[in-house]
Amino acid sequence: MTRLGYQIPNFSYPGVGSAGLFDVVSRQAREAEAGGFDTVLVMDHFYQLPMLGAPTEPMLECYALLSALARETKTVRLSALVTGNTYRNPAVLAKTVTTLDIVSNGRAQLGIGAGWFELEHNAFGIEFGTFTDRFEKLEEALQIIIPMLRGERSTFAGTHYQTVDAFNHPAAVSRIPVMIGGGGERKTLRMVAQYADESNIIAEAKDLQRKLDALAGHCDALGRDRRDVTVSWQRSACIAPTMEQAQAELAAFFMTQGVDLGSLDDDRRAALTARFAVGDPDTVGERLAANLVPGIDGFTINAPNGHIPGRVALLGETAAKVVG
Repeated sequence: MTRLGYQIPNFSYPGVGSAGLFDVVSRQAREAEAGGFDTVLVMDHFYQLPMLGAPTEPMLECYALLSALARETKTVRLSALVTGNTYRNPAVLAKTVTTLDIVSNGRAQLGIGAGWFELEHNAFGIEFGTFTDRFEKLEEALQIIIPMLRGERSTFAGTHYQTVDAFNHPAAVSRIPVMIGGGGERKTLRMVAQYADESNIIAEAKDLQRKLDALAGHCDALGRDRRDVTVSWQRSACIAPTMEQAQAELAAFFMTQGVDLGSLDDDRRAALTARFAVGDPDTVGERLAANLVPGIDGFTINAPNGHIPGRVALLGETAAKVVG
């Protein structure tokens, strides 16, 4: 399971159009593999997310991209971070992920979540529903997908999904691990304890221990050993050979979003950059080491400057020393 994952969260690269886009993405995946990352992950969205850019910025379809990256890499696992459950029929998703496992010779991972970005649901004509609807759908989907990934037939009659003797052949090359993303303490982490191999937690540092305690409580209630669940924590880093380069590259990233860090007051600038570990390898390594607290097995890390040649490899080499 994920000890060190590299996430590619955007496809907006200066001077790069559609024709050269996959070359930049695939280079990052190859650098991640060479640098010590064990997993490469991409978002499952159709529009760019509000916190990362305008909806009109480039966004590639997740599973077509992962299948292409399977032929560009040799050892890293490949996963969505995370699949929006609402976007796909669960039996079809089981087939899709199994095909990725075959194409990659046993390197697929299923990352899944309830779905949340209402704009793209509405634009693509996909039912959004209520918060409760989406989590009910996720739990029903897991009861279909997981047996199908394990070679079982699925006959299921739920409120949202139905299957009749659905099977998935050919079988996966490997046992495909299941990661559930998010940090909801009542629903998401309970489903992690019940169904998943891994929890990818999205949380501020001040809230992390509460999330870990909630997961442990759900495992106890379900009779599961908490140690059987790998926990990765989603982080962001902007690394470069020098602190000055890293700061300049982070500033350039924010400028693409119309934010001039140099024009902001100290408090506003600190608030916007707080989620990034920024600097040279020693500085970023120290920040990641401080984040590797008890209960956390590793990280999924994204990098706003990952499109710059050498940066992903440098990040992997630095982070690998931390997670061991």
